[in-house]
Amino acid sequence: MPLPVLFTRAAQGMFVLVGGALAAVGGVSLGLPGLVAVALAAGVAACLGAGIARDAAVRDPRQAAVDAAWRSAVVTVAVLLVLSGCAVVAGGAMTVLLAATGVLVLLVRWAVRRVRAARRAAPAVVLPLAADDGWVRALSVPALGREWVRTSAALAETREPVARQQLVHRRQEALDELERRDPEGFARWLSAGATVDSDPAEYVSGDPAAGYDAA
Repeated sequence: MPLPVLFTRAAQGMFVLVGGALAAVGGVSLGLPGLVAVALAAGVAACLGAGIARDAAVRDPRQAAVDAAWRSAVVTVAVLLVLSGCAVVAGGAMTVLLAATGVLVLLVRWAVRRVRAARRAAPAVVLPLAADDGWVRALSVPALGREWVRTSAALAETREPVARQQLVHRRQEALDELERRDPEGFARWLSAGATVDSDPAEYVSGDPAAGYDAA
């Protein structure tokens, strides 16, 4: 097992052990009234999570609501018990600091996911279709590779038949030109498991004798 993976799993295991110990201390310190309050909070969180998931689900809203309900309840119970245990062990000030740190981490993670999702959902930038078939000769190998990746994203978002046909034709021209410039490199790209989002320019080099740029 690689060292980074082993370190990550060890850290996760330690985090679970410490969290479990704090939750146990918190559960004991709360007593019966506190545990009832935690259960009520978990019930409210489950209802809210189920409602949001049901409204947002495209397929099988009932199953999405059930999954969101129990996950929301478990997370709520775990967070409240851990915070209670932390207050007993480390005091209120440290508990507030840890809670603020946790919220900040969640916000940063949410922001990173939103940015990545926005990048994936952004419309692909495709070079204008040329009227002649010589456009590929004017592009460098890296530009042809970028064209393949860009048109892959555009093809996934395009539903109009004529536009799809133009994209397919353009993609085929780009691949043909890449193969013509460096057949061996193109074959290496295919052997490496060529996909719609892999850049063939990483394997293909230009042909200086033909006057094209090298990758």
